[in-house]
Amino acid sequence: MEDMILYDRLQFAFTITFHYIFPQLTMGLSLIIVFFKWNYLRSKVEKYNDAAKFFMKIFAINFTMGVVTGIPMEFQFGTNWAKFSELTGGIIGQTLAMEGLSSFFLESSFLVLFIFGEKLMGQKLHFLTAFLVFLGSWASGWFILATNAWMQHPVGYEILDNGKFVLTNFSALFTNPWLLPAFLHNQAASVVTSSFVVASIGAFYILKNKNTEFGKLFLKTGVIFGLISSILVAFPTGDMNAKNVVKYQPAAFAAMEGIFETEDAGSEIILIGQPNMVEKKLDNKIAVPNILSFLTYQEWDRQIMGMDKFEEAELPDNIPLLYYAYHIMVGLGTIFIGVMVLAAFFLWRKKLYAMNALLWTIMFMAPFPYIANITGWYVAELGRQPYLVYGLLRTSEGVSPTVSSGNTLFTLLGFVGLYTLLGLLFVLLVGKTINEGPKSLNH
Repeated sequence: MEDMILYDRLQFAFTITFHYIFPQLTMGLSLIIVFFKWNYLRSKVEKYNDAAKFFMKIFAINFTMGVVTGIPMEFQFGTNWAKFSELTGGIIGQTLAMEGLSSFFLESSFLVLFIFGEKLMGQKLHFLTAFLVFLGSWASGWFILATNAWMQHPVGYEILDNGKFVLTNFSALFTNPWLLPAFLHNQAASVVTSSFVVASIGAFYILKNKNTEFGKLFLKTGVIFGLISSILVAFPTGDMNAKNVVKYQPAAFAAMEGIFETEDAGSEIILIGQPNMVEKKLDNKIAVPNILSFLTYQEWDRQIMGMDKFEEAELPDNIPLLYYAYHIMVGLGTIFIGVMVLAAFFLWRKKLYAMNALLWTIMFMAPFPYIANITGWYVAELGRQPYLVYGLLRTSEGVSPTVSSGNTLFTLLGFVGLYTLLGLLFVLLVGKTINEGPKSLNH
């Protein structure tokens, strides 16, 4: 049974990790595309229109890959997690269906119109299609986060005698106190990813002395969007999320922060340390006293519960991975703010385009927001364990009893092989698009 649960979780973790490479770019990039298209309508400067169409090509490749990798992921609800689907399908099925409508109909339909319909529709309607692609991508994120928020903090439900969850208050799904902070944090983080990608392409063009006008535009846009979104990820959205975890999942918060023992007054914030699960402590820790209490409650001496205050069965089942994922996310987020503040300063001083060392840094930073976003999701999902629906349905109660661990491992290996090929195809397509560059200045 334990092997079956392990492989079911590994398969879902692998498929959702690979899948989330793509929507985290499309959600943020759709906003930047709207910005470029709006600038073109306002100024009639052709390079803004070309920039919008160039990034919509990259958007389309990511969107297609997201659809291809998202469908098998959702099938796993019926294969590996059939009991979970049977018990909670009456609730999560509604938001997942709405997500499908947003993604497959609104987002994909207007994506096609944007790519092929500019001459037919005219510029104002073309801008409207870009805005509706943005709206569809963010609505899709909203419905996915509504599903996840219900699993993190279930509201508006009733449990029948047969164990099934039924919805008693539809509006509660969308007024869930977990939802808005999680959505804002997630969307700001997706803008960070897209900003670094846009800025890194701009830095690449400048360093290569190719498409330099577009390079300067992309770099400037990426830095401005990146600075704003990097700060928003930390405050207020990250702060709001952390306070939700403290309030609704205190055991997860203690594990994230590495608090093994409850302090009498004032909790330190851990900068560096390694969880020692045998001795229930952090090895080699570097910490700043009382800061965590102040950040959490705005009180220097406020007590925060450690893991010693909870039953072993209620603690997250992989504390070291949760701890490291959280600190990687926070550490990278801090670095993003630093890089973008520095880049914005030199942009303001009109020196950025000539600073090769900083341009190389920005270009090679592109993969790291992906890592930060994915580890952020790991924090949310590992923190909810050992529950699928927090406090109500344990992970061990949601697996499919008829799917063996061998079957799951076999299909997991198949996914690894197939997704490796898809990843190579994706890199080739995006690389080819970037190498060709925006069209108008190439002729």
